[in-house]
Amino acid sequence: MASIVIDTGNTSTSIGRWEGGRVSCITALNGGIKDPVAVEQALIAAGAATADSAILASVVPALNPTWSWMMRRVFGIELEILSCRTPLPIGIDYPQPCQIGADRLADAAGAVARHGAPVMVADFGTALTFDVVDKAGNYIGGVIAPGLPLMTGYLHEKTAQLPRVDLGGDMPVRGDSTENAMKLGAKLGHRGMVREIADYIRQFTGTDTVLCATGGYAAWALEGLGIPCSIEPDLTLFGLGTIHDYGRTSVLSHGRGL
Repeated sequence: MASIVIDTGNTSTSIGRWEGGRVSCITALNGGIKDPVAVEQALIAAGAATADSAILASVVPALNPTWSWMMRRVFGIELEILSCRTPLPIGIDYPQPCQIGADRLADAAGAVARHGAPVMVADFGTALTFDVVDKAGNYIGGVIAPGLPLMTGYLHEKTAQLPRVDLGGDMPVRGDSTENAMKLGAKLGHRGMVREIADYIRQFTGTDTVLCATGGYAAWALEGLGIPCSIEPDLTLFGLGTIHDYGRTSVLSHGRGL
């Protein structure tokens, strides 16, 4: 059986196919359901016509009904929307679980499935988030910091002369132009932030806590990080698939009275 896995954030959306314990046919989109034609094309590319289920991690709850409508109307699939009330393969040790973003739960579940616990995930989106699972397999929270797009975008918007910088490409050796100085600041600043936050988290979870990273800018930002880090672009979608399979197994187990 196949499922469609969807991760929609503030500025980007990823859609893929979950089948046989792996993610394939991934499409990354700028924006999301506000461009329904692009979304429908990505869903078709992921094989939605032959899938029997779908699961969504969304940080834009106001658009969830539109996602549900499209999946039901176009593909005849009832969309599962991930939340803290969804059956999860990890525990939650967090004062207000419903404050946890769905993408953060998916990251944590995917990281534990791949690496075991303890583990932490750095997700490079609009914000840079760290999500932590302790040795007992419980999600215990994390850290939220400004992401690369916020850092460079804010400098452009709030100053008279600093330009908007396109991130990516080779890292400049020197800050010999305004653009190069901003790129150096963004990349070196985020590398330093990741090292410092990872060291802080390991004070509580242990030095054996695995660090992995995902998100569009992870590979660029962490090049030359200097500490072990597994960069996994499909981690959020993988986590969604893992949660989907766990939920189905739970339903079957309860149905059999196990």
